[in-house]
Amino acid sequence: MADHNVHLALCQRLLDAHAKPVTSHPGHAGTRVLRASTAAHGDVMVKIHRSPERHNQEVHAYRTWVPALGDRAPRLLATTDDPPATVITAVAGVPLNERQLDPEAEQSAYREAGQLLKTLHAAGPPRLEPDWTAWLAERAEYWIHRVGEGITGARRAELRAHMRALRDLPPLAALPCHLDFMPRNMIYGDDGAVRLIDFEHSRYDLPARDLVRLATRVWPHRPDLRASFLDTYGQLRAVDDAVLEHCAHFDFLTSLARQAVPTKRAADTYYDSGL
Repeated sequence: MADHNVHLALCQRLLDAHAKPVTSHPGHAGTRVLRASTAAHGDVMVKIHRSPERHNQEVHAYRTWVPALGDRAPRLLATTDDPPATVITAVAGVPLNERQLDPEAEQSAYREAGQLLKTLHAAGPPRLEPDWTAWLAERAEYWIHRVGEGITGARRAELRAHMRALRDLPPLAALPCHLDFMPRNMIYGDDGAVRLIDFEHSRYDLPARDLVRLATRVWPHRPDLRASFLDTYGQLRAVDDAVLEHCAHFDFLTSLARQAVPTKRAADTYYDSGL
């Protein structure tokens, strides 16, 4: 109830003094969200971020890259740094992973998702600096040490081999990325349109990293959805496939680290570390 009151008070202070609560959401990994109704903007989402870093990343994304998505993403209505919070327009629908669709409708949804990600990746100019593959390899080494005895010596050696191979790839440009591009963040509306939410992880990174979780968790069982997605996103180059292969191991490592975090304070450190 206390969190509910804080969110509502923020909405009333930042946007509409007469805003009313609709429902609260547990959010993901510590982020808290309230849906509220307003006179001027209809339903809105009030989100308090778990860290200033995540807050800054999401605000930056909404101001610079998300407008390229048009009505296929929420709009930023208000923001404050104390506490780190945003108010955005509510997106009608349910997460794609919670919607039961026939195969044809699901393939159509993934074609829309591919176009959305392609548009997001094109929302800012490419960047070659810093050396993104070297940076990721260094981050992996940090997490290998953090996991410690949680992996075998053989698995550790395998991870390091993939990171060396990643580092040895030719220079790769980074683009604006979502970095939590999963069906839970793709909202399927009653109009059949797919909209993208949750940009708190967004930053410049290797674009193929946005495909890792789809490639490891969805596409192996549904090659038709892979084909539909790439029909609009574009076919992958050999170097993209290499990034996917190596970064799948990076994703495994960070997921293992998340499972091993023993306390909320440590969890906050993990989530705010720039994965």
